[in-house]
Amino acid sequence: MDLALFDFDGTITTREMLPDFLRKAIPRRRLIIGQVLLAPLIFGYKAGWVSGVVVRAAIVRVGLSGMCAIKYQEHGVEFAELVLPSVVRPEMLERIRWHRERGDHVVVVSGAFDVYLSHWCKAHGLDLICSSLETRHGRLTGRYSGKQCVRLEKARRVRSQYDLARFAVVYAYGDTPEDADLLKLADRKYYQGAEVGVSCMGSNP
Repeated sequence: MDLALFDFDGTITTREMLPDFLRKAIPRRRLIIGQVLLAPLIFGYKAGWVSGVVVRAAIVRVGLSGMCAIKYQEHGVEFAELVLPSVVRPEMLERIRWHRERGDHVVVVSGAFDVYLSHWCKAHGLDLICSSLETRHGRLTGRYSGKQCVRLEKARRVRSQYDLARFAVVYAYGDTPEDADLLKLADRKYYQGAEVGVSCMGSNP
């Protein structure tokens, strides 16, 4: 049996989907306020001065703090059922089917939220490693539950959940330099749809 690790946003889908989900889940008034409050941070991110980890944490804090957990879950189900099917790359869905037909163990490893990824992965029979948000007394606290599942954290979580030595071949699929640590776990690495070597990690093959 082989192991296949797939990034989600931009790899399985045609674009990054977390911003789309946040725009649907965050109330309009908060969106407007957040755009004003976080404008300097967003500018810094686009300029390369601020990390995506910091920006995402700030958006979650401003946009989702205090939201009813049940309402949040409803947004996740709706997003998984109505939005995600229209943005999945057919060739990547076929690749996932290919792995499953071979009897491989297939895992989605993503920085996006379990609230919608869990439903999509369950529908396709896939394991999931991803980010989740903290809840307390039925409401979101505005914080992540644990670390964001990005960069080195992706690789760390894969290693903690799977004994890589048990698999004959490890495959990994990604689309940005942020997936480099995930791809380095693999014997066969696919970046933006093409198989690459270790020397190509972090570049644009």
